[in-house]
Amino acid sequence: MYGLVDCNNFFVSCERVFNPALRSFPVVVLSNNDGCVISRSEEAKRLGIPMGQPAFKIKPLLDSNQLVAFSSNYSLYGDMSHRVMSTLSTFVEDIEVYSIDEAFLNFNGFEKYDLHEYGQMIVRTTTKGTGIPVSMGIAPTKTLAKVASKFAKKYPRYKGACIIDSDEKREKALKLFDVGDVWGIGRRLVKMLNYHGVNTAYDLTQKSESWVRSKMTVTGVRTWKELRGIPCIEMETVSQKQTICTSRSFGEMISSFDTLMEAVANFTSACAKKLREQKCCAKVIMVFIYTNRHREDLMQYSQNKVITLPFATNDTVELIAYARMALTSIYREGYQFKKAGVIVSDIANEQVIIRDLFDPRDTDKQKRLLSVVDEINRKNGSNRIQLAIQAGNHNWKLKREFISHNYTTNLDDLIQISCK
Repeated sequence: MYGLVDCNNFFVSCERVFNPALRSFPVVVLSNNDGCVISRSEEAKRLGIPMGQPAFKIKPLLDSNQLVAFSSNYSLYGDMSHRVMSTLSTFVEDIEVYSIDEAFLNFNGFEKYDLHEYGQMIVRTTTKGTGIPVSMGIAPTKTLAKVASKFAKKYPRYKGACIIDSDEKREKALKLFDVGDVWGIGRRLVKMLNYHGVNTAYDLTQKSESWVRSKMTVTGVRTWKELRGIPCIEMETVSQKQTICTSRSFGEMISSFDTLMEAVANFTSACAKKLREQKCCAKVIMVFIYTNRHREDLMQYSQNKVITLPFATNDTVELIAYARMALTSIYREGYQFKKAGVIVSDIANEQVIIRDLFDPRDTDKQKRLLSVVDEINRKNGSNRIQLAIQAGNHNWKLKREFISHNYTTNLDDLIQISCK
């Protein structure tokens, strides 16, 4: 059996832990640069605020104090996620951290346990110990555990934990579950499935394996089997990021190549730093640029360029050189760009990377230099030391007008209590 623990409205819940007065008040968390809504409290949902709502559309609610908004605070959310995952790891031997707010638990060897009761105890303990409300689904497969977790979150009578442990429960749950909400089924597949009369997860299980294979490939067959109670997706207890992305929407639109290159250089440097922090290297880099699609009065253009490096690296200088090549190939004069970004992929541990035998540079010396630069920047502030191509009169930091404190990771932000 597998369990899927999901933190309820995670980003909002993190903010409420340190501001209990907001526990029954409508709260939302905004995306990078305060662009749109990415997390909503139940009260905010009842106000009719949809996921992805642009921030400017909720401004009247903010101005009238009917709603509270926070900028994304990933330092806080990451630390709170670590606390949740550490708590969950005390209940089972195998845990797969699936995302910042979700984790799979492997209940192999728990056959003599009352898993429904045990799941409720995990939910109570985790919620009380971290302040983050969680819900849990338990089922024979990971896909069914995802289904059960949604029912646990939706219906209070489950007391935070829903278990699917019989064919009767499985069929009943799948008949009530929209096929578009099934883990691994995207929007395009939903349209095709609806066209063929598949509207619920149960409808999908009634199709033959050959039909599913012809319409949804091998991946669809795996989902089909999982919904029928046949485990096909194993636990992945060791996870590593497959891609790293740094991107920004600009406060003012950019038309100059040099200014755009300055931004791309800073984004590439951020990706390189993240690679070094997790002791990895990347062999593929992609640069993308967009104009503002909401400005119908302006010419529209969007493009990206992918470059495969001759060898994997986490060297800022090397990655920026390839980023410049990519940007040069896609930049067009006469357009005003609203967003740019850099994605590095094909990531592998630096210990298994084979360098170019004929590389004339002293790579060990360069590695030591980057280590010193990272340490100086860590102690004295980001980008205290940077490449000349990164330096300019622009601030490429995120717009975070409603940012909360880093209560758990910064001594200066500790909550202070005064006694009178």
